Amino acid sequence: MERRQYKYFDMVMALFVTVLLLSNLLSSAKIIDLGAALGPIALIFDAGTLVFPISYIFGDILTEVYGYRRARRVIWMGFAATALMGFFVWLAGVLPGEAEWQGYAGQSAYDAILGGVSGLVVASLAAYWVGEFSNSYVMAKMKIATKGRWVWGRTIGSTLVGQAVDTLSFFLIATALGVFPPEILISLIVTNYILKVGIEVVFTPLTLQIIKALKHAEQEDYYDYDTRFNPFRLEM
Repeated sequence: MERRQYKYFDMVMALFVTVLLLSNLLSSAKIIDLGAALGPIALIFDAGTLVFPISYIFGDILTEVYGYRRARRVIWMGFAATALMGFFVWLAGVLPGEAEWQGYAGQSAYDAILGGVSGLVVASLAAYWVGEFSNSYVMAKMKIATKGRWVWGRTIGSTLVGQAVDTLSFFLIATALGVFPPEILISLIVTNYILKVGIEVVFTPLTLQIIKALKHAEQEDYYDYDTRFNPFRLEM
């Protein structure tokens, strides 16, 4: 495969990884309650849901413009960055705190807000890996099947699959690791899935404009006809 230089690929990758890291920190920091319910299910969600769906938008943009192979490398970059963040958050937590800091903040505050990040990162890495690759795979295959038409259908369709896999995996693993209480598991799964898909749908017009602009600027509209979809391959 010919190696090309792109104007905006690195920028999209950086934004993708930034959103991913931010979503993990927010997920550990706060659970939001909208004070509403869908039947018997309370509409509550972790704060990371406010930004995490944007990573799927970037995933769609990467796959649609640059192809699955390049998106795969970005997904692995996000995986490595999240693992690195989780390690250093854990390391900072186990190192002894300075006396004055213990007085105005303290280890208990750190543990309450960031102590769950390690377990959260384990769940996030597993869910992110299967979710993002599912999203990118479906996006690439749908592009071939539709011969490049109906971009909006591909972005939404791939998100329906990717977010379902991601949301179920993340909350089941995180709850098993003690990050979230089991009593709110169903509410978290349902609310997060609705919000994630809803955000994708709302942002679809903007996503389509970005895709159109990038295709024009990069002179690229990649089709994965000959791509090997093995997620462990890292070639460009």
